[in-house]
Amino acid sequence: MTNEQIGSLLAGQRKYYKSGATIPVKFRIEQLKKLYAAIKKYQEEIHEALFCDLGKSSYEGFMCESGLVLSEISYMIRHAKNFARRKTVYTPLPQFASHSFVQPVPYGNVLIMSPWNYPFLLAMDPLTDAIAAGNTAIVKPSAYSPATSRIIEKIIAECFDPEYVAVVTGGRAENAALLEQKFDFVFFTGSQAVGKEVLRHTAEHLTPTVLELGGKSPCIVDASADIRLAAKRIVFGKFLNCGQTCVAPDYVLCDSSVRDSFVAEVIKQIKKQYGDRPLENMNYGKIVNEKHFSRLCNLIDKSKVVIGGETNAKTHQIAPTVMTGVTENDAVMGEEIFGPILPILTFDDFDAMVDGLKDKAKPLALYLFTSDKTHVRRVTTEISYGGGCINDVVIHLATSSMGFGGVGESGMGSYHGKTGFDAFSHHKSIVNKKTWIDLPMRYQPYKNKLYEALLHIFLR
Repeated sequence: MTNEQIGSLLAGQRKYYKSGATIPVKFRIEQLKKLYAAIKKYQEEIHEALFCDLGKSSYEGFMCESGLVLSEISYMIRHAKNFARRKTVYTPLPQFASHSFVQPVPYGNVLIMSPWNYPFLLAMDPLTDAIAAGNTAIVKPSAYSPATSRIIEKIIAECFDPEYVAVVTGGRAENAALLEQKFDFVFFTGSQAVGKEVLRHTAEHLTPTVLELGGKSPCIVDASADIRLAAKRIVFGKFLNCGQTCVAPDYVLCDSSVRDSFVAEVIKQIKKQYGDRPLENMNYGKIVNEKHFSRLCNLIDKSKVVIGGETNAKTHQIAPTVMTGVTENDAVMGEEIFGPILPILTFDDFDAMVDGLKDKAKPLALYLFTSDKTHVRRVTTEISYGGGCINDVVIHLATSSMGFGGVGESGMGSYHGKTGFDAFSHHKSIVNKKTWIDLPMRYQPYKNKLYEALLHIFLR
C-alpha cells in the first residue's frame, strides 16, 4: 500500500469517527459480536495459518491465541457498557453546587502494530479493546507471519468497512508510511529497538502511545522451591512457541544448593513433554525465519549444553536446549534470547541476587519459585518489572481481570480487560456547575472580611 493510499484510508476513518457512529455502546457491542462469530467461523483457518507461520499445533493455537482472543471479546461484550459509563466523583465544598464526574471517551483513530510471535492474539486482543472503547482502527500485522496476516485481513474485511477497521499488510515501507501519519493513539507490540523508532515518530505528533516490548525476564528458583513442579512449569513456559514468547523465562537464577537436582528435573521434563526427539514431535514448532534461526544458533555454547542443541536448518527448528555453567559474560546473556535456549545461572546469597537484579534493565516479567514468604515479599515489592507469577510462569497474561504491560525498558502502558478499555480511552474530568446558586467568594473585589473568612474555611 502506498503512502497516498494509507493517507486516504486514514482520512476515511477520521471522517467516519467524526460522524459519531462508533460512540454508542450498543454499536460497539454489535461489532464485537460480529468479530467473535467470524473468529469462530474461521478457527480452523486461523490454526492452519499459525501452523504455517510458526509450526503451532491446533491445540496450542487455540490455547495461546484464538481462545484467548475469544475470551477477551466475551469479556468486553459483558462489561463494555459498564466501562463506558461516566463515574461520579467527590465534589469539594468550594465548588458547591455542582456534580463532578469522569467520562471515558475514545481517543479516535488508532494504529495497532502487532508482532509475529503471537500474530493472531497480539493483533486481535488490542483490536478488541480498541473497538470496545469506541475507536476506529488500522491494524498492521507483521510481515514475518504472512499466513496469519492474510486470515486477519480476511476476517476484518468480512466484519467491518475499511473506514471503521482496516488492515495494512507489508513490511518496513508500510510501517514507515503509517508512522508518518498522525493518529490519535498508537499501540505497538514488538522489540525494544523498533519500539524506540515508534516512540520517536509518535513524539513528533505528541501522540499517546502504548509500547509492549520485552527484555530478559529472570526466573528465580530458591532453595525452598518445589523443584519437580518448578522444572515442569518452567519447561512448559520456556519452550512454549519454541521460546518465542515475550514473557517466557529468559534465564534461570537457581540457588546453588539445589542446582543439580533442578537441572536433573528439567532434563526429565523436557523428555516427558517433548520426547527423546523433539525435532520429530509434530506439536513442537519452529523458529520464524532464517535470520532468527541463525541468531539463536550463535547463542548456543555446545560445551555448556546439558540437553538439546540439535538443530534443523531446513525446518528452522532448534531442540529445547539447556545450558549450565553460564555467566553474565556469555553471549546468551547479552540479549533477549527469544528462542528455545535456557541458560541456568546460580547464586549463593538470595539478598545479594535480588540487589543485583535491581541494577539490571526492568524486565517484562519475573518469576519466583519459593515457599519462603519473605522472599516473595522482597521480590514483589522491591524489584521493578512488568508482571509475573509466584510458583508459575507466563499465565499472568491469560486473564482479562488484570492489566498486562511492561515498565521502563520493557514498555509503557498496559491492556487486557478494563485496563485495555482504559488504555484506548481518554478519561475526561468534568464539573457540571449548577446555575440556581452562585457563591460570591471567588469574585473581586476582595474586600469583605466575611467572604475572606468563609473562603478560608472552604479551602482548608
